[in-house]
Amino acid sequence: MSTTDTSGLASAPPTETPYSKASYRYFVLGVLTLVYALNFVDRQLLVILQEQIKLELKLSDTQLGLLSGFAFAVFYVTCGIPIARWADTGVRRNIIALALTVWSGMTAVSGLAQNYVHLLLARVGVGVGEAGGSPPAHSMISDIFPEKERATALSIYSIGIYIGILTGFALGGFIAEAFGWRMAFFVVGMPGVLVALFLRFTVREPIRGWSEKRENEAGENPSFLTVLRFLWSRKTFRNLALAGSLQATVIYGIGNWLPSYFLRNHEIGLAELGVWMALTSGFGGGLGSFFGGWFADKMGQRDRRWYVWGSAALILAITPVLLVILNTGNLHLALLLTAVFHFLSASYLGPALAVSHGLVGLRMRALTSAIFFFFINLIGLGLGPVIVGNLSDRFAAAGSDSALATAMLIVGCIASVWGCTHYLLASRHIRKDIADSPSSAPAVEAL
Repeated sequence: MSTTDTSGLASAPPTETPYSKASYRYFVLGVLTLVYALNFVDRQLLVILQEQIKLELKLSDTQLGLLSGFAFAVFYVTCGIPIARWADTGVRRNIIALALTVWSGMTAVSGLAQNYVHLLLARVGVGVGEAGGSPPAHSMISDIFPEKERATALSIYSIGIYIGILTGFALGGFIAEAFGWRMAFFVVGMPGVLVALFLRFTVREPIRGWSEKRENEAGENPSFLTVLRFLWSRKTFRNLALAGSLQATVIYGIGNWLPSYFLRNHEIGLAELGVWMALTSGFGGGLGSFFGGWFADKMGQRDRRWYVWGSAALILAITPVLLVILNTGNLHLALLLTAVFHFLSASYLGPALAVSHGLVGLRMRALTSAIFFFFINLIGLGLGPVIVGNLSDRFAAAGSDSALATAMLIVGCIASVWGCTHYLLASRHIRKDIADSPSSAPAVEAL
C-alpha cells in the first residue's frame, strides 16, 4: 500500500513488487498477449467460416457483414464503457479472467446455431465477453512499463491480434474443411476457459502508477462523462480517434472480406486459403504491430510528433497495395501482398494507445482505452464490413462481375487517405496536449 503525507498528496507506491523484475513484467505481458490472441481467434474465426455458413443458412453478404461486424461491435463497444469504468477501480486481472471465460463459452455455443438469429445472438455474447479484455489489459501494461517503453509494450500486446488471426484462419480452415464449421467453433472456443484459470492464479494485480513511481491524484476516480469531455477537448485525441476509426475500417472492412474475395475470384481451396491467410495476416500483421510501436518509441524520444507521423505514412501506403491485390490476376502475388497490407494496417494501435494514455491521469486509462475502442470498433468493425457487404450486394444487383472487389477498393482507398489526414492533424497538437496532461505532472519521489 502507498502512504499519504499530511498535505494530502499521495506518495509513491512501493518500488519493490514482483514487477520490479523485468522477467515478471514480460511474463505478464506474455500472458495478456495470449489472452488477446484468444480474443481474436474467437472473433475472426467467423471470417474463414462465413462462406460455409452462408451456403448452409442461406445468408446474404449484408447479413454476413452484420455478423462479423455490427452485431458484434455494437455490444462490444456498449459494454466496454462500464467494464472499463469497473477496471479503473477494481481488480483488472479478475475482470479479464471472467471476460475470457464468457467469450470463449459463447464461441463454442456458436456451433449450435440452427439459423441466422441463433448465430446473431451467439455473436452478441462473444462481443459482450470480449468487451472486458483489452481496456483492463491496457491499463495494467501502462502501469508496469515506463513511458519510453510503453508504445513498444502495447504493440507487443497488440501482436496478439495477429497470433489470433493466424491461429483462427489456419485451425478454422482445416477443421471446417474436414469436419464442418460447427466443429470449428467448438474446438476453438473451449481452451479459453483453461487460460482464464491460468491468468487468475499466476498474474499479480499491479499497483496503479507503479511505473511512474506515483499513484493517482488523491485517489480521484473521475466519471465517464468527465473523462469523455476531457478527451474530446484534446484535439490530439479527437483526431486520433477519427484516424483510428478509419484505419479500423480498412482493417475490418477489407480484411474480413479478403477470404471471400479469394474464394470467389481465384481457384483455391478453403484449407489452403486458411493457411495463406494465417501466414500473411499473422506474420505480416504481427511484424507491423511491433514495428509501429518500436518506431514510435525510438523516434518519439526526439520529437513526439513521430508517434503519429509514422502512422500517417504507413496508412497512406495501403492504397497502392490494395490496388494491386484487387486487380491482379496473379493469385500468389495477391496473396503475398496481403502480408504487406496487414503490416501497414497493423502499425497504428500501440502508438495511438501510448499517446492516449499519456494524455490522461492514472485512473482514466482503462476508460480511455474503452472510449478509443468505442470509436474504432463501432465505426471500423461495426460499419466497415457492413458497408462493403452492402455495396457488394448493390453492385451485384446492377450486374457487376467484380462487385465485391469494387466495394473493397472504394472503401479501402477512401478510408486510407482520409485517415492519413487526421493523423497529420493530430501531429499539430500532440506536444502541447501531452505537456498539459495530468500524467505529465512530476512523480512524487519515493520515501
